[in-house]
Amino acid sequence: MQLAGSAMSDSNEYILNLIKTHVWSGFYDEDDVYRMIEDVLEEDADEALLRAAVLPEFQRKREAETSWPTTTDCDRLDDAFAELNADGIIALHNTGMTMSDGEGDVGQALRERGRSRIRGFCFYHGQDVDSAVGGDGLWIAFGDVDAIAEQKRAVGQQIKACLERHGLHVEWNGDPERRLSIPKLDWKRRRQSE
Repeated sequence: MQLAGSAMSDSNEYILNLIKTHVWSGFYDEDDVYRMIEDVLEEDADEALLRAAVLPEFQRKREAETSWPTTTDCDRLDDAFAELNADGIIALHNTGMTMSDGEGDVGQALRERGRSRIRGFCFYHGQDVDSAVGGDGLWIAFGDVDAIAEQKRAVGQQIKACLERHGLHVEWNGDPERRLSIPKLDWKRRRQSE
C-alpha cells in the first residue's frame, strides 16, 4: 500500500502493510490499529501519514464487504470452531503472534474451562492470519491434552473432518506433528460488533 506521490521509507512501507493486514483481518477496530502503530513506530516513520492511512483502509474494506457472499470462508471457519468448542476441542482464533503464544492461550483456556471433557485443542496465530490475509491459506495447529501421538492424530482427524463438513478444503497427511492446512481459504472476515 503506497500513497501516491510520496517517497516511502522502509519503516513507512512496513507499517502501512501492517495497517492493511490488521484492517483486512477483521479482528481489529480503528483504536486497535492506532495502538499497533504506536507499538511499532520507528524513528524514521511518518506518524501523521500512517495515522491518515487507517480510516481510508477501513472504508475500502467496508466497501468491499458489500460484494462478499453472505457466507464467507471465515464464517465457515467460525462455525467449525464453534462446533469443535462444543465437542471438547478448545478452538481459538488469532492467538498472539507465534506458536508459543497460541500454546499459552490454550493453557489459559484449559485452566478456565477445566480439563474434564476437553480432548484437545486447535488454533491459528497472528502470523497465520497475516499469511491468510495475503492469500497464502491458513495453517492450524492442534494437539491433545495428554501429548500422546495417537490421541493427537485422532484430534487432528476430528478437526479436519469438522472443517470439511463446514465446506473448507483441508490438506493434511495424517502426521500428528504437521499442522493442518487450508490452502485455498479466501480470507473475508467481517468485523463483528461488540
